Amino acid sequence: MNEQKIFKKLSKVGILGNVLLAAFKLLAGLLGHSGAMVSDAVHSLSDVFATLVAYIGVRMSRVKEDEEHPYGHERLECVASLILGLLLAGTGLGIGYSGIRKLAFERDSIQIPTLLPLIAAIVSILVKEGMFWYTMYYAKRLDSAAFKADAWHHRSDAISSVGSFIGIGMARLGFTIMDPIASILICALILKVSFDIFQDSLNKMLDTSCDNAFEQKVRAFVDGQPGVQKIDMLRTRQFGSKIYIDLEIAVKRDISLLEAHSIAENVHDNVEKNFPKVKHVMIHVNPGEE
Repeated sequence: MNEQKIFKKLSKVGILGNVLLAAFKLLAGLLGHSGAMVSDAVHSLSDVFATLVAYIGVRMSRVKEDEEHPYGHERLECVASLILGLLLAGTGLGIGYSGIRKLAFERDSIQIPTLLPLIAAIVSILVKEGMFWYTMYYAKRLDSAAFKADAWHHRSDAISSVGSFIGIGMARLGFTIMDPIASILICALILKVSFDIFQDSLNKMLDTSCDNAFEQKVRAFVDGQPGVQKIDMLRTRQFGSKIYIDLEIAVKRDISLLEAHSIAENVHDNVEKNFPKVKHVMIHVNPGEE
């Protein structure tokens, strides 16, 4: 299955699954007198927009290089992830506000939830956790930051439903205040996930270097290439889902330009071949020892 088919499949599953689940949870929340479940339904509905944003961002990031964008469009996927992070944060704040409002102004009118929202919470936990693993599997396979963010959107919804389950369960035992408190706890969990997504996307947009383990792996590989005496400089930078490497190598000072070029070209080709995330290696050759 090619990338475009996988993206479409993930989008269809995400949109259809979230629409049906949001409708079910909203109905259960309204009929079952549970503010936490209504908040949970709103969270699921936001996932529909999250999946749409992820799909559009991934599609645009895969557009080939052109004259105006010679380095490609990979950063558009990071833009999509940033939007997802902000969307998730907005959803979390809305849920938190709803809970605080009920605690502050509507405490006396809080009703005891029925069994229906409790059942809806269990269904939501199972469905959304399944959607998380399904989406994350393909997101890792395609190395898609946007769909990884979308997967965490599903996971945050599952966590949200866990909070709803606890809050509704406690409310049914007579602690009605736990229903809006659950909404506030859900808000905190969602904001944490949102921050992580936002931070990861921002790092990839700011040419942040790769971790030390990856750089050491590349360094060891280049050191073992024929003709390379040593590495004078190695820098990496993340560009969306891809990596660029700036490299300075030392070769024997008395060899011809043609031989030095051949060594550099061999290093260039082998690094890009053995490290699939590396989009391009820029190599400068320095004179080494005789």
